[in-house]
Amino acid sequence: MEFSIRRIYDDAGTGEGRRVLVDRLWPRGKSRAELEGIPWLKSIAPSDGLRHWFDHEPAKWPEFKRRYFAELDANPEGLAELRKALGHGRHATLLYAAKDEEHNNAVALAEYLRNHPL
Repeated sequence: MEFSIRRIYDDAGTGEGRRVLVDRLWPRGKSRAELEGIPWLKSIAPSDGLRHWFDHEPAKWPEFKRRYFAELDANPEGLAELRKALGHGRHATLLYAAKDEEHNNAVALAEYLRNHPL
């Protein structure tokens, strides 16, 4: 499966496949009605402790990924929930709310999934 990564605040593009919100917190300024039909999989997001430690500091990115990947390895239920939400399509889009487009959990999750196919 191929993955795209997109901010939840951006308009949907064509050919995105199944869209899934992968943040632990609900995105500010977005109503539930606006995102109806988009599964919210907070169980696959980094733990609160890891989120707070990382605080979107690029210097911590390699260690954040290492710790997040370890959390994912220990979270078969979350991965199963993600697998179910994505279905059997060829393409999916991981949605996130962070302003940093290079250092966020969706980018890390896509990397993890490329190395650990569902």
